[in-house]
Amino acid sequence: MEDLQLLAAELLQQEQALQFVSFGNALALDAGLRLIEAAKRAGKPIAVDISRNGAQLFFHAMAGTTPDHVEWIARKNRVVERYCHSSLYMGACYRARGTTFEAHTGLDARVYAAAGGAFPMLLKGGICIGTITVSGLSQEQDHALVVDVLRQLAGH
Repeated sequence: MEDLQLLAAELLQQEQALQFVSFGNALALDAGLRLIEAAKRAGKPIAVDISRNGAQLFFHAMAGTTPDHVEWIARKNRVVERYCHSSLYMGACYRARGTTFEAHTGLDARVYAAAGGAFPMLLKGGICIGTITVSGLSQEQDHALVVDVLRQLAGH
């Protein structure tokens, strides 16, 4: 439990640190291309979605991905859109409390996935305007890839 509490705290710190003054179409394209290039270098196929205020700014599914990856993106995005926290944080938060996201919220696991890979697109002050999501790796790797690219873009 303590490990999960530490993980949840670390994930919240990431959300605090990775906030932008603005996040427009050009930045979304840059982020998306960086995510794809990182996956290519690692030899791993991923699907990427970047959406702002309900509008999809970037989407790419690499060769080797399946329609299941697109479905995972949609399910993870719904968690972030509803709670304005990363999908990995939401899963860890409830596991740290000795339960699961699905059991506590009562939300359908076929519609919502509190699995890593979706990160809130945050403006300064914690205003959530969208999602940046990867699917194709382990949930921890999906999350780490998004965070790494956002750190690059934020200059951390």
